[in-house]
Formats: sequence, C-alpha cells, structure tokens
Amino acid sequence: MNLKLQPFLPSGFDPQEGKHLLKETIDLAWPATVESIFVGLASLVDTIMVSALGTTAIAAIGLTNQPKFIAIAFIASLNVGITAIISRRIGANRLDDANACLRQSLLMSVLISALVCGLSFLFARPYIQFAGAQADTIELAVQYFRIVIIGQFFGNIGMTINAAQRCAGNSKISMRTNLAANGINVIFNYLLIGGHFGFPRLEVAGAAIATALGCFIAFLMSVQSLVSPKSKLRLTLKESWLPSREVLAPVGEISFSAFVEQLCMRLGFFLYALIVAGLGTKMFATHQICMNICNICFSCYDGFAAAAAALVGQNLGRKRSDRAECVTVICNRLAMTMAILMVAGLILFRAPLIQMFTADPEIIQLGSWIMILFALSVPSLSAMTVYGGALRGAGDTRLIAVYALISTTIIRPALSWLLCYPVGLGVIGPWIGLLVDFVLRFLLCRRRYRTGLWKQRVY
Repeated sequence: MNLKLQPFLPSGFDPQEGKHLLKETIDLAWPATVESIFVGLASLVDTIMVSALGTTAIAAIGLTNQPKFIAIAFIASLNVGITAIISRRIGANRLDDANACLRQSLLMSVLISALVCGLSFLFARPYIQFAGAQADTIELAVQYFRIVIIGQFFGNIGMTINAAQRCAGNSKISMRTNLAANGINVIFNYLLIGGHFGFPRLEVAGAAIATALGCFIAFLMSVQSLVSPKSKLRLTLKESWLPSREVLAPVGEISFSAFVEQLCMRLGFFLYALIVAGLGTKMFATHQICMNICNICFSCYDGFAAAAAALVGQNLGRKRSDRAECVTVICNRLAMTMAILMVAGLILFRAPLIQMFTADPEIIQLGSWIMILFALSVPSLSAMTVYGGALRGAGDTRLIAVYALISTTIIRPALSWLLCYPVGLGVIGPWIGLLVDFVLRFLLCRRRYRTGLWKQRVY
C-alpha cells in the first residue's frame, strides 16, 4: 500500500479495503466540503459586497442570519433522518425502499418549508426585533430577510434532494448546485447592489434578491438530478407518494432527536447573537465579520461530517460496523490535517482577513484577537463535527441533542454573557464562550462514540 496513505488509515484494518474506503471517503467528502463552503459563502459574499454601504448594512444582514438558520433547522433535522435511513437502504441494496423514503420525505420537506418560511415572512419584523435589531438596522434587516426567506423555501427543498443524493454517493450534484447558486448570487449582487449595466440600485434589497435567485436556480438543478436515468434515486409519478408509517416512522424517530438538537443549538446561537447585539452596531458588525469568516471554516468540516454520516449508514446497512469505524477514523484524520492548516492560516492572516470587510482600525484590532481565539477552537470543532456526523449516520441522535442543550443552549450563552458584561471583556467574551462550547461538545461526542452503542441501532 502507498505509504502516503497509511497515516489516514486505522491500524489493523485490511490495507486494500482501507485504501478503497479512503478513496470512497475522499470522493464523497470533497464535493460535500465544497458544497458547504459555497453555502457559507452566500452570506459572506453578501456581507463583503454590501460592506461598501457601511457598518449599518453589515449589521442588518448579520441580524438575519440566526432567524434564517432557525428556518433551515427544521429541514436540516429532517435531512438527518433521511441520510440515516436512505444510506442504510442503499447499503442493503434496497433501492425501491430508498426511493419510497425519498418521495415521502420530499413531500414532508415541501410542507414543512412552506409553513416555516411562510410564518417567517409574515412575522419578520417581530422576529428581527427579537434578534436584537436597533433603530438604525431594523428596516434594512426586515427588508433583506423577507426576500431571502422566499428563496430559502426553494433552497430547503434542494437541500433535502442533495442530502438524499449524497447517500447514493452522488455528492457532486450538491456541489454543482451550490456553485451555480453562488455564481448567480455574485453576478446579481454586482448588478443590483450598486446598480450596474442599467439595473436599478437596490443596495441591501439587491443582495437579498441575488441570494433568493441563487436558491431558486440551485433548486431547479437538484430536481433535474432526480429525473436523470443515471441516478439511483429517481422521482416518478407511477409510485405512491402517500405518507406511510412504515417508511416515515424511522425517519421521524431520528429526525425528532435531530430537531431537538437543532432547536437547542439555534436557541443557543440566537441568545449568543442577542448578547453581542446588545453591545451596539459597531461591535455587532465586528462580531458579524468574524462570524462570516468562521462560518467558512465550519463549512470545511461539514463535508467530512456528511461523508461520515452517509458511509457509516451505508456500512451499517451492509452489517459491516468495522468498515463504519474505519470511515470515522479516516474522516477524523483528514479533518484534523485540514485543522492544522486552518489554524496556521487564521493566525498568520488574521488581519488581512478582517481588512477584506473594513478599514476601521478598531474593528481590525478586535477582529484579529477574535481570529486567534477561534483558531484555538478549530481542532475541537474538527473532531466534534466528524464524531457527530458518524453518530447521526448511525441514527444515534438522542444524546447529541442533550449535549447541544447542555453546552450550546445553556453554557455558551451564560458564559458569554458573564464574560461580556460583568467581567467586561466586551465582544471578546462570547468568543471564549464559543471555544468552551466546542471543547465540551467534542469531549461528549467522543465519549458517546467510544461506547460503541451506535453500532447496535437497527432501522
């Protein structure tokens, strides 16, 4: 076996099979990673291109992030259940059952997205006010959010399709859809924010329209992938779309725990953002600039988590828990290699990264300190994300929800508030809270994984 591959494989595992698993993992992980990065780039691009309008515009867009992510949380939870069940059905070579699960889950995705995005649109103003909007940001934030949430309806359905396709080993479709979405976003940002080539100057509203258009184009591409004769997963009107307890019960069981986890995390993130918003527009803009950079870093590990979830599910469906363990080791080692490079990059280029958004010396100085704090949290983030992906792929989601409640909903906001206000660290305090949250969840997820109980779940 090639000596260059040995560091990424667990000891004692068959070298040839390990080499095959490594290739399979990389083939699945890299498109998923690129996809996640481009999802994160959507908000980053909007922030960079709107930054010329000032810190108020940056803060306004930043205020919509947590409300938007809460709307996405419902579908993200459903997609966890879809991933666990469809990957097992494909691993067991039960393609008819996998397609039945896709049809019924897609129907649920449409209904949930319509309800959540509709309510978010109707109650946008109180929603954004609760998120901490100040008098100078509320109108811009509501305008941006209402447009973006229309596009997110289509984006959510596309996410469900892409999650299912990833289970079948087709992670490139999600990469292509997000590349297209971000290309559309960048082009129409340029045309609509500043009003170029005869297009109207819409500023923040223009950025929102560009994002919504990107989501719609990505949705169309995702749907098209399900009518391709080359796809294992295909939509057809000949088969039943009616909800079936037999099909949806296992998806619902896993998704419910995943929803509790998402709810806990989003509530924690919401409280976290609310704490920082209380510091004022300039400090929130500093926080938002750093968070946009860090979201790209988060996205790098989402690809490894997605690969771990899909391949762990497939191999448990094949009754090969040893291969599932090998996949987790491979994903961890690949992700940790990336983490080492990322830590170096964040520390060495911390100031230039902040200067992409602003020339304000106060924001650059504070942001540079935040980048160092975040760099320290990256190794824990890396391992936590992979272990979490493996556990979700196995359908072992209940305790992950408990960990999110303890660490992200309670400890992170409480510690952030304590350090931010009574201790007086300002915007630095919440980033120490984030570091503690990542370390704690990593330790808890690793402990759960090492019990091996996830291998005993049957669906």
